[in-house]
Amino acid sequence: MTNIADYGGGVPADSDVLVVTTNEVPGHRVDRVIGEVFGLTVRSRHLGTQIGASFKSMLGGELKGLTKTLVESRNQAMERLVEQVRARGGNAVLAMRFDVTEAADLGTEICAYGTAVVISPLG
Repeated sequence: MTNIADYGGGVPADSDVLVVTTNEVPGHRVDRVIGEVFGLTVRSRHLGTQIGASFKSMLGGELKGLTKTLVESRNQAMERLVEQVRARGGNAVLAMRFDVTEAADLGTEICAYGTAVVISPLG
C-alpha cells in the first residue's frame, strides 16, 4: 500500500501560515502586502535512483524513486517559503506557484514562490 505522505505534501493544516494558489482568501481581507517571497532547493540525482529510473523508462511506468525525490524537494521548497513569510511578519502567501528547472545537468532546481501578505478575517 502506498503511503500518501510519500507522494504528496503542502503546508500542514495547523500551520500559522496559510498558503494558497489563489489571489485572495474568501472571508479574509489583505491588511498588508509584504511582497514576493520564495523558497529554493537544488537536488542532485542519486546514482542508484537514476540507474533504476533509466531501466524503468525503457519498460514504461511511474518512476517512483524520482517521484518521491521530487515530492521531498517541493516540500523542502515550501518549508523555506513559509520560513521567509514568518521572518518578514506575514501570515499568508497568495498566488503560490512552483517553478522546476534543470540546474546545469547536475540536478533539479525547485522554487516555491508567491506574495507574502498579512490577512485577517472579515467582520
